[in-house]
Amino acid sequence: MNRPRLSAGRRLVIGVPFLWLGLFFLLPFAIVLKISFSEAEVAIPPYSEIFSYADQQLQVLINLGNYLFLSEDELYLAAYLGSLKIATISTLLCLLIGYPMAYAIARARKDIQTVLLLLIMMPTWTAILIRVYAWMGILSSNGLLNSLLLGLGLIDRPLQILNTDLAVYIGVVYSYLPFMVLPLYANLVKHDPSLLEAAADLGAHRFASFWKITVPLSKNGIIAGCMLVFIPVVGEFVIPELLGGPQTLMIGKVLWQEFFNNRDWPVAASLAVVMLAILLIPIVLFNKNQAKELEGKL
Repeated sequence: MNRPRLSAGRRLVIGVPFLWLGLFFLLPFAIVLKISFSEAEVAIPPYSEIFSYADQQLQVLINLGNYLFLSEDELYLAAYLGSLKIATISTLLCLLIGYPMAYAIARARKDIQTVLLLLIMMPTWTAILIRVYAWMGILSSNGLLNSLLLGLGLIDRPLQILNTDLAVYIGVVYSYLPFMVLPLYANLVKHDPSLLEAAADLGAHRFASFWKITVPLSKNGIIAGCMLVFIPVVGEFVIPELLGGPQTLMIGKVLWQEFFNNRDWPVAASLAVVMLAILLIPIVLFNKNQAKELEGKL
C-alpha cells in the first residue's frame, strides 16, 4: 500500500522545527560532546583536537579521562546531588503553592481570569538578574524583611537569610512559580464542574471530591508543571550564585568555575554532558506521558 506523499509545503512546515533543533541543540551538543573527549591545553581554545589528519591518515584521539575524573572526585558528585535536591524540593514547593493559585484562577469569574494570569506573568517580563538582585535587597541583614520584623518587634536581631539555602529556595520558587501555575491552570480550566456536583449529590465531602476527582484529572498538568520547573532548576546558576552561600553547591555553579575560573573546558564539557544525560530521564518520562495523553484523545 503506497503511503501518501507529503506536499512541499507540509515538508517545509515539518522541516523547520527539525532544522531549528539541529542548529540550536544537536550541533551545540555535538561540539560540547567533542570537547568532553579532548584534553586541556594552554592554548586558544584551551583544549586539544580529537581529529587529526596527517600523511593521508585520519587519527581520532578520544580521552575518557575527563569522565573518569568526574567519577573519582566527590566534589562533582556532591554538586549533582545538591542540584537534584534543590530542584526536587523547589518543584514540590512550587506545586504546593502553585496548585491552589491555579485552582483559584480556574474557578474565578471569566472576566477576571485574564487579569489574574497577567499578574502571574508580569514578573517574568523583567530580567531574572534584576529580580534576583531585588531579592538580595529584601533578604539581606539590613534589608526590607529584617527591617519589617525588627520594626514589629518579632525579632531582636537580623536574621541570616541571604547566602543560605533558604534564600536559594525563595529565589527559585519565586522565579519558576509561573511555569507551574500556567500548565495547571490550562488543565484545571477544562474540568467539567458537573462531576463535582454529581459527587456532592452522592454524598461525597468537598475535600474527598477534590482529592478523588480534581487531582486525578489534573495529573497531566501536574506532570507538565513539575517538568517545566525541575529541568531548568537543575542547571540553574544565577540564583544560587547571587543568593546562595559557599555551602550551596549546584552543578551550574561548578560548570561556571570550570569554564571561566579553571579554564578546563574538557572537564566542564563532561559535566554538561553528564547533566544532560541525567535530565534525559524526566524528559523521556514527560514525552511518554504526553504521548499517552494524545493517544487517549484520538
